[in-house]
Amino acid sequence: MRCSTGSACIRWVTADPTHPMSSFDLADEIAALAAGGLQRGRRILETPQTARVTVDGRDYLAFCSNDYLGLANHPRLIAAARAGAERYGVGAGASHLILGHSTAHHALEDALARFVQLPRALLFSTGYMANLGIVTALVGRGDAIFADKLNHASLNDAALLSRAEFKRYPHRDLAALERLLAASHARRKLVVTDAVFSMDGDLAPLPELLALCERHDAWLLLDDAHGFGVLGTGGRGMLSHFNATSPCVIYMATLGKAAGVCGAFVAAEGEVIETLIQRARPYIYTTATPPLLAHTLLVSLDLIATEEWRRERLTQLAALLRARLHMKRWRLLPSPTAIQPLVIGANDAALGVSSQLAERGLLVPAIRPPTVPRGTARLRISLSAAHDVDDIERLATALNELQ
Repeated sequence: MRCSTGSACIRWVTADPTHPMSSFDLADEIAALAAGGLQRGRRILETPQTARVTVDGRDYLAFCSNDYLGLANHPRLIAAARAGAERYGVGAGASHLILGHSTAHHALEDALARFVQLPRALLFSTGYMANLGIVTALVGRGDAIFADKLNHASLNDAALLSRAEFKRYPHRDLAALERLLAASHARRKLVVTDAVFSMDGDLAPLPELLALCERHDAWLLLDDAHGFGVLGTGGRGMLSHFNATSPCVIYMATLGKAAGVCGAFVAAEGEVIETLIQRARPYIYTTATPPLLAHTLLVSLDLIATEEWRRERLTQLAALLRARLHMKRWRLLPSPTAIQPLVIGANDAALGVSSQLAERGLLVPAIRPPTVPRGTARLRISLSAAHDVDDIERLATALNELQ
């Protein structure tokens, strides 16, 4: 059919031709999101990612980003990116298994494996793709996945795509997990968990999880997106933080948060990595990331390992914020990390507080369902080594006055 303008139109066809066409109106769905305080919007960032930004033409002090170590705009990383572009060009031009795997990618994989002290590592374009690739390559029909209920969406989506049996246990409930593992007769068992839970800021009970996995012959996929670079000796992440080792662990971490650049990697036993190279579809069927980014990340790894003051500052700033906040109506969750969640409750209330802070030149995002459970809308305060004491004092004063 043709529109009045002469251009082709899409005609919606239903199983029941008497069903009103308006039920397929996307505008109604968007309006419902807005009415429930759930519609998202995008701000336009006009400056590099750092503590002080210009957004939509106005200057702000930002507590929004996952640039925990303040590396996203580091001069050494900018110089490394320029040098990488000069040496390797801009695009990879092909997938890793065709001709896109450069010396920069290979060197970074070797460096990452050494850094987290696991046998091999494999690069992915994003953490989301890494989780999809790991889970769907290792388990399928006849297998079982056991997941913490507060896991990141990428782990849940991966489990559904895998077609394995998908069981979820209450947050950090080891007894419930053990009951599920003991009752399972699956061919392969995979436990999946965030290391640092991105909306609560708390840690997975890693030593106990590893013990359960070893006892029940299961793999443990640990998503350390928010712990890599921040936790552990030299920023080596959650495994180092707990001084934990096990051949059953499959370690995933992202490179666009504390590392300040882009991408993700998986580190594990050699057989696991080789299986991912052969079977992980998000790895096989996508163009490799630009090698200039891998070249840049080699410098980022050095900064993570050597500049301990960045992690020390994060710890000090988090402690200061918690000491300065005096909450009466709202609840600050007990987080030992750079993620400091302040639970407000209702969606509109969280949006209102976020808006009032923005009027004062402070950007703090309001997080709402489905990212968090209904009734727990919150401010997700993200701290960075790029912040200073005065920044924390300013934020705490504003929050204390608004509650």
